[in-house]
Amino acid sequence: MNVAVDAMGGDHAPGVVVQGAVEAFSELGIDITLVGPQDILKNEIHAYPAAKNLRIRHCEEAVGMGEEPLKALRLKKDSSIRVAFDLVKRGQVDAVVSAGNSGATLAAGVLSLGRLEGVERPAIAGLLPGKKGPVVLIDVGANVDSRPAHLFQFGVMAHAFASSCLQVENPRIGLLSIGEENSKGNEQVRQVREMFLRSPLNFVGNVEGGDLLGGKVDIVVCDGFVGNVALKLGESLAATLIGMLTEELKSSFLGRGALLIGEQCFRRFRKKIHSEEYGGAPLLGIKGVGIVCHGGSSARAIRNAIELAAKYVTNRVLEKMTYQLSFLRTELGFR
Repeated sequence: MNVAVDAMGGDHAPGVVVQGAVEAFSELGIDITLVGPQDILKNEIHAYPAAKNLRIRHCEEAVGMGEEPLKALRLKKDSSIRVAFDLVKRGQVDAVVSAGNSGATLAAGVLSLGRLEGVERPAIAGLLPGKKGPVVLIDVGANVDSRPAHLFQFGVMAHAFASSCLQVENPRIGLLSIGEENSKGNEQVRQVREMFLRSPLNFVGNVEGGDLLGGKVDIVVCDGFVGNVALKLGESLAATLIGMLTEELKSSFLGRGALLIGEQCFRRFRKKIHSEEYGGAPLLGIKGVGIVCHGGSSARAIRNAIELAAKYVTNRVLEKMTYQLSFLRTELGFR
């Protein structure tokens, strides 16, 4: 197992990214290839004794967070994110993790590796902390305008990911809408609902925003515009609630005592709902493994994203996804 890490991607690169990579190597035994300027990376890893075993793939350029993805990739052919996916293409690494420009990460994955057969548009699958385990929200930003066929493909890909990487048996799929009734939603939602009903997937029907985390579904399908808003709202709400609760407890003597007594419980609660515990969001639909992290990811988030990438490879998610797409396309006539 060898994971290429875009060391120059993210708001806190390369320092925090390198730290997360070192943690993944030390704690999980996953080989790491750091991609970025050699001089800069050698200076960063100097502080970590274990980092002497990390490989460095030198490149001169990086795609900035505010750059237009396709234009930047064309002009910067030696950018860290493009070089990282080229390493996958050549069989030198098994996966890519990047906290850089998400659009550039998606574009680099498609340009270097291509799409899986039967996938018109790759999607990013976000993970939310549900009552009964993580909930896969797809898409969360790769496609802001999607046709019904695209949404159906999102559901198939998320099914393969949830059943393989998250060990969810026969995952329940819901379609995000403004009401549970069949008549609710726009024309896009109504059309894709019929496609799910005709498929062998475990489709439970329309779900509302309030159903996302309650344990009713394991996968929620929507277009990238809605999904991105929902994901970021959920993550910011979790962080805000943790901060408000901590502040309230620290404001009184009894609260401080309760915080001290319940420190272990509080830590477990924070771990359950904090987005960094999931590390990143898998890029589904490309012929390879790519994990997209938040630009502001911590070292812990980078470490966990690398672990997720390794699980994706180990559990052969790509093969399972390809099989399911092929079955639905040939046996049921879905395109």
